[in-house]
Amino acid sequence: MFDNIKPVGLTARAAEEVRKIMATKKIPAEYGLRVGVRGGGGCGGVSLIIGFDKPKSSDLTYELEGITLHIDKKHTMYLFGKEVDFYEGADARGFMFADQQKFMEPGKS
Repeated sequence: MFDNIKPVGLTARAAEEVRKIMATKKIPAEYGLRVGVRGGGGCGGVSLIIGFDKPKSSDLTYELEGITLHIDKKHTMYLFGKEVDFYEGADARGFMFADQQKFMEPGKS
């Protein structure tokens, strides 16, 4: 029933940077990109995090742009509709989370 759920998107630009990091930092091939949250919610909210990790039994695992993503199923409610992007400019460089555009545009599903 929920086999095709992909709560977090990944832009082509972010996927390219992930591949570069995996190659230059010698991340093991069995690792994927872990997307998750830190914090307990409530008044303090949660922080969105990314890193490299092996899959766990509690994960939802899927592939986007040739990158394997691992998300703890308990974190999906905080991540649904988010997209990992990569920004590189004169002022900053790094990964960021954004709302997926297809969910934000009227009439799109």
